[in-house]
Amino acid sequence: MNNYCSYYQAQIDKPNHLFVVGSLKYYEHLCFDRTLDAAQGIFEFFVPQDQESQFLRVMAHMEKKGLIHNLVKSANRLS
Repeated sequence: MNNYCSYYQAQIDKPNHLFVVGSLKYYEHLCFDRTLDAAQGIFEFFVPQDQESQFLRVMAHMEKKGLIHNLVKSANRLS
């Protein structure tokens, strides 16, 4: 998977979990998301390399609106 995907993590406050995840489903093939740490609200995102710029635009908008926090790109933890 790491040959094809970039890996990101972000914190999402509990009241926004469903809205953010549902919004990401609107964009076809934008990313695969899942909860990494429910207590902390940490989500992880596996992003196809050809969708990375679109993903970052969407996430920047969500960050501006206060829906997500601390978006960071890191090494894919599954590699």
